Amino acid sequence: MKNPVQPVLFVSHGAPTLALDGGAWADALGAWAGALRDVQGILVLSAHWESAGPVRVMAHPHPETLHDFGGFPEPLYRMRYPSPGAPPLAARVATIIRAGGLEADLDPLRPLDHGAWVPLRAAFPEATIPVIQVSLPMPRTPRQVFELGRLLSPLRQEGVLLMGSGGVVHNLGLLDWSGRSVPEPWAVGFEAWVAERLDRQDAPALFEAARQAPGYARAVPTSEHFDPLFFALGAAGGAPVQTVFQGWQHGSLSLRTWAWS
Repeated sequence: MKNPVQPVLFVSHGAPTLALDGGAWADALGAWAGALRDVQGILVLSAHWESAGPVRVMAHPHPETLHDFGGFPEPLYRMRYPSPGAPPLAARVATIIRAGGLEADLDPLRPLDHGAWVPLRAAFPEATIPVIQVSLPMPRTPRQVFELGRLLSPLRQEGVLLMGSGGVVHNLGLLDWSGRSVPEPWAVGFEAWVAERLDRQDAPALFEAARQAPGYARAVPTSEHFDPLFFALGAAGGAPVQTVFQGWQHGSLSLRTWAWS
């Protein structure tokens, strides 16, 4: 029987503490993932794995759980996401990337960073589906990240869920850790601008967000959390977008999550 075509997900993964208490964000991810059928594998491009030179592809058969953060509650560091890896899928991904004119290398040691395992723990808590990651290339443009997603989009027809993990609004220097504040107008305005262009399927405007979007300088002080959105957009192939979750953490940390079917 042919595998169902899998969707594409962009998840704003917020602070690592969502692994301890994800609340409505985790509930929404779990409900969305629970409606999927026959997911054969998951491929993640995370803000927390950048590499210069060739795109790197995780090829570890049993990837460790990387706690790549500091200053959070101790129970967070005991968490594990023991999903299997998928070396054959990793090899296929590298082949596709090379055929598309880009360089790619397999990485047999890479663990799962928290941009991958925190949202996957909410969406697929059983951790039985094979997971691999690809790195975010450096240097890069939005169009190049979009092209990487487009190259890998055919994997969806083989039962592979493609996921970009980052954050629409991600400025750690402007967060309110007290949890009492409401989102700042500049943050809400920027997220709304992005959402409107996604609804219109206006990728060219999104490529120019740094010059066109209101509040970009504060919402995206560095691009590594925003760029996974372009990976998802390229992988989606023009499909309509739906909101999986909309909310905020620590005042102005967006948790906006979208899917394309």
